[in-house]
Amino acid sequence: MKHTAFPRLLLLPALVIAGAIFWRVNPAAQAGCCRRPPVAGTPQPAAPASETGQARPRLLDLGADRCIPCKKMAPILKEIKKEYAGVLDVEFIDVWKNSSAGKTYGIRLIPTQIFYDASGKEVSRHEGFMGKEDILKTFSDFGIKLAPVAAGSR
Repeated sequence: MKHTAFPRLLLLPALVIAGAIFWRVNPAAQAGCCRRPPVAGTPQPAAPASETGQARPRLLDLGADRCIPCKKMAPILKEIKKEYAGVLDVEFIDVWKNSSAGKTYGIRLIPTQIFYDASGKEVSRHEGFMGKEDILKTFSDFGIKLAPVAAGSR
């Protein structure tokens, strides 16, 4: 009995097609660890005013609570938010729970930090983990002076 290679040749394309279908319908598979497809030409929203209506610089961190670099940034953001309360607005958006935010801000990789000046203009953007010193230096590099709130005034 003669065997043909034809059925074996169909196996590889069938596996490729099955993988592509899985990747397309499974958002977690698309994200890999932390990647999202790029969104070119997406208009960036203006930074909203603070709760008090005062214009102040803002740090927006877009990530996910299951992303390892994002988890490492969480205590840093919490510390900055506490230390610079009333001077700097710090916000975190989970783009896996709120996928429209990822599209709104044109996120390609998480975590992404977006730095705004007091007028709401985006002055810088960083993709990946960022330490406290680097965050504060980024504001300083763009002429945004931040003074921590005194411990007694909190």
